[in-house]
Amino acid sequence: MSALALSLMAMGGLGAFFAAALAIADKKLRVEEDPRIGMVNDALPGANCGACGYAGCAGYAEAVATEDESITKCPVGGQDVIDDVALIMGVEAGAAVKHVVRLMCRGTASLARDKAAYEGPTNCAVQDLVSGGGKACQWGCLGGGDCVDVCDFGALEMGPDGLPVVFDDLCTACSACVTACPRDLFELHPVDREFFVFCKSHDDPKTAKAVCDVSCTGCGICARKSEGAITMMDSLAVIDHAAVDPGIIPLEKCKSGAIGWLHPDKHQLAELVQPAPEAKPED
Repeated sequence: MSALALSLMAMGGLGAFFAAALAIADKKLRVEEDPRIGMVNDALPGANCGACGYAGCAGYAEAVATEDESITKCPVGGQDVIDDVALIMGVEAGAAVKHVVRLMCRGTASLARDKAAYEGPTNCAVQDLVSGGGKACQWGCLGGGDCVDVCDFGALEMGPDGLPVVFDDLCTACSACVTACPRDLFELHPVDREFFVFCKSHDDPKTAKAVCDVSCTGCGICARKSEGAITMMDSLAVIDHAAVDPGIIPLEKCKSGAIGWLHPDKHQLAELVQPAPEAKPED
């Protein structure tokens, strides 16, 4: 038999041996994947936005199927996705609480002063690096629209006053704008929460007043009247939303209006239409 024939037989034998070994190893070492992972992943919207706390939909689907993760963490999919995943997992769907982003700044172009005429790239990240842009307040919105650029859902646009506007019905709470804002001005809140301190300034009272008409000046009146639900942190009022009773806060004493309602007209209307308390029977 020729050397070539022997070589071919040897190679063929080795190939058959290794193929058999791999087949046995695959059978013995194979880790069966829970089929529900793929089913949950297919039910998710595929945005891979990370709002659920995982790197993407696949990671969240695996956690739901194998680690008893909550099925209500996909803000993009909303209630429809929750219902579908609940059916796959055989659990109660429950109700999702819609969250949206809120901008904690009201320093419009007419209310917040400039320290200089800024010329250069207009995106917020660059402005923040280049001496903080032209705005005198080092804590306020720079108006460059980075938040608008990263929103894949059309939930943000720049308003005529230089501040971004949030469309609640389009916001999915994906938190992309939260991450993009170099001054941490966006916060996620339940859509029905409307009482906030619309400021992030930690400047001293004199500086805060000088740079913006609607800044929190750290007077502390709201905190003293809040029964512990509002605290002062470096000249800024911070609300404990789980404990605060807006009805006891003397909003009229906040001269700058930094604390108050997102939609004050709607709140006042709600107060007007509330039924009057029933009169107690006389003794």
